[in-house]
Amino acid sequence: SSETFWTTTGMFPQEFIIGFPKCVKISKVSIQCYLVQTLRIERSVSKDPVDFEQCVEKDLQHTEGQLQMEEFPLPDFQATYLRFIIKSAFDHFVSVHRVMAEGT
Repeated sequence: SSETFWTTTGMFPQEFIIGFPKCVKISKVSIQCYLVQTLRIERSVSKDPVDFEQCVEKDLQHTEGQLQMEEFPLPDFQATYLRFIIKSAFDHFVSVHRVMAEGT
């Protein structure tokens, strides 16, 4: 539900990790967030959430009063864990409303 969300504690960088039951193939990651300025996505193919490598980093566009919706195509991409790092923001607090990973 986009009515529920995760919010930061106000200092940056902030991060959260999403884990899959096993290593999966991902073709695209989408995120709906608010007031995020710079976002980095990293992956790990390890059994535990360690040894992350950077996949993509992007400066998002500020959208006043509405959610930011960003898609990251990731061809030939495998991961057991995805780490999302919010490096900077347009305000003291940001929110993440939805993260979607498409693949097999």
